[in-house]
Amino acid sequence: MGCGECGGRVRKAETEAVCEDCGLVLSEDAIERGPEWRSLDEDADRRRTGAPLTASRHDRGLSTEIGFGTGSEVSGKRQRQLVRMRRQHNRARLESKAERNKLYAHTEIRRLVSVMSLPTSVRDQSCSLFSSAQSEDLLCGRSLEGFAAAAVYATCRTQSIARTMDEVVDVARASKEELKTAYDALNRDLGLPVGPISPTEYLPRYASDLGVAAEVESRAREYAVVLVESGRVAGKNPSGVAAACLYKAADEAGVPIKQRDAADLAAVSRMTVSSTVRDIETVE
Repeated sequence: MGCGECGGRVRKAETEAVCEDCGLVLSEDAIERGPEWRSLDEDADRRRTGAPLTASRHDRGLSTEIGFGTGSEVSGKRQRQLVRMRRQHNRARLESKAERNKLYAHTEIRRLVSVMSLPTSVRDQSCSLFSSAQSEDLLCGRSLEGFAAAAVYATCRTQSIARTMDEVVDVARASKEELKTAYDALNRDLGLPVGPISPTEYLPRYASDLGVAAEVESRAREYAVVLVESGRVAGKNPSGVAAACLYKAADEAGVPIKQRDAADLAAVSRMTVSSTVRDIETVE
């Protein structure tokens, strides 16, 4: 087949048919028709089925499920049979009470991560942390909801994601005392690599909630860095320090932000904000 424009020679280049003389693309097939897997081992079994494994499932996603989309063409008798099969299947895939507890806790962790808009890495690590706590027999006498919330909070601490304990409690099904008890057990027995979160981690979210400009956030970041380098934040709530830095920067820029609003945003008292503002004025 020759080129319809110049009569030149047509060459197949991957997914296109191109004229070698004028460069006209005569046809294009962008569909990749080869296998979507790649294996460097010629003897490897390349068959694969099902979803990928994930730590957020109690069985890592290996079990099957009987879906609900049966369609209107299924008779009522068949639908009742499917309901019974689904119920028996759900019971059979849980071998013990420990598996049932893990399933419940992982479901709660996925809910918390979704409500708090956290990344999937937090979900997977939190579920793995709960499984480690269960294998170390840390759940005896403590609530599953508290350990699920504590696993999410501990993962945020280890990944330096700015989330306070009060924020986790607001969306969790556990009280603050249950979360503290579970978190202390995780931190003590598992030796979590947690450290203090920098006040700068809270600034983007707080600046967005208060509706301040980027210049105010940048100035507040400078205040936070100065306080950290001077050692004035030792023993203080980093969330309150971030709120105080934003309040100070907004006040200098003439942005009308009340001290009470900044304190409520960080879940601290007004005295915490005012004392941090005095520290900023001292080190300036």
